[in-house]
Amino acid sequence: MGSRRRFLKGLGLMGAMGVPLASLAAAIDTGEGVTFADGPRPLVRYPGKRPLIRVTTRPPHLETPFGVFNEGPITSNDAFFVRYHLANIPLSIDTDTYRVSVKGLVKTPLNLSLKDLKTLADPVEVIAVNQCSGNSRGFSSPRVFGSQLANGSMGNARWFGVPLHKVLEKAGVAPGARQVTFNGLDTPVLPTTPDFRKALEIEHALSPEPLLAWSMNGQDIPFLNGYPLKLVVPGYFGTYWVKHVTEIEVIDHPFDGQDAFFMKSAYRLPDNDCNCIAPGTVPEKTRPISTLAVRSFLTSVRNGDVLRAGAHVELKGIAFDGGAGIKSVDVSIDGGRSWKPATLGRDLGRFSFREWRLPTRFEQRGAAVVQIRARNQKGEVQPERADWNPAGYRRNVIESTAVTIS
Repeated sequence: MGSRRRFLKGLGLMGAMGVPLASLAAAIDTGEGVTFADGPRPLVRYPGKRPLIRVTTRPPHLETPFGVFNEGPITSNDAFFVRYHLANIPLSIDTDTYRVSVKGLVKTPLNLSLKDLKTLADPVEVIAVNQCSGNSRGFSSPRVFGSQLANGSMGNARWFGVPLHKVLEKAGVAPGARQVTFNGLDTPVLPTTPDFRKALEIEHALSPEPLLAWSMNGQDIPFLNGYPLKLVVPGYFGTYWVKHVTEIEVIDHPFDGQDAFFMKSAYRLPDNDCNCIAPGTVPEKTRPISTLAVRSFLTSVRNGDVLRAGAHVELKGIAFDGGAGIKSVDVSIDGGRSWKPATLGRDLGRFSFREWRLPTRFEQRGAAVVQIRARNQKGEVQPERADWNPAGYRRNVIESTAVTIS
């Protein structure tokens, strides 16, 4: 029965995705779409997902409608955003024959089944935010190259699996190891297109945080999010969270060559304190993007909402960072002239969304601007103005929501 279920999981996706993806992703008119300079983004439905915002069809790139984040600190599997770089994505995976190779600078090369991984060591759970490096890129001014994303390319889930360091220890990392590379089952369409491979420093790979997860919120990881095995790197941007992991290689040098494009050329930031440059200029030096910046959002009120003067309103939202943990969230209802501390919700772990709430009243009628500002345990706080970089990465400016008080 287990093998048949796994087969039907793959077959269901194959059946749906066997049709042209443009037909599969028919628009759903619910008023939840997003519009940027390159046109409107309708809601579409893919296998295993509720309606999500279409960014691209091939490869699938889907954003979470922002209203989902008001449902609670855990993002449900069917609402979790989808991001592929390569169009040849797997359409079915037989877990009976699926294997993960561990090779390179190791004493004992491994070829592990999913069952092997599940019994290799005691599994662990971590609640962690997976955020696309370009989340909110569409708000960059001047506009930058790349998918024009709103704020929905992020999500927070309970990830369950085996610590990566336990797998590496099983293989036995040999002296001289510098980095560990990861590859998945998605592949390029053209031979000139680089494969999507990522690398972690050996010290990071052997630390307690990264894990190879097979479960997300108590269920198999959704196919479009990396079934049956996903590299989870808490505190780091989603570019490192490789889907459908099939190859792990320990190397004795910095990852280089054609297949290192997504490390040495893409997903890089200006190498300075602000990770920014003046628009129209070129950075002198760059470095790979890594940890999440401190951020916060208002989820209970949307831009353009009309609120009643004198009425009780509970403002609610989320905050997160790269693992230091959220220390405080402040709220301004007068465009930043004054700030009030919000009450933080339950702490689900230093890599998780942290809910916050603030009951308030808007006394004066007219236009108002609500702003949210988070500070983490390291003292890092969101900036008042957005820094600019050529890819629109790591945006974490104080969010502003315009409302009308009637």
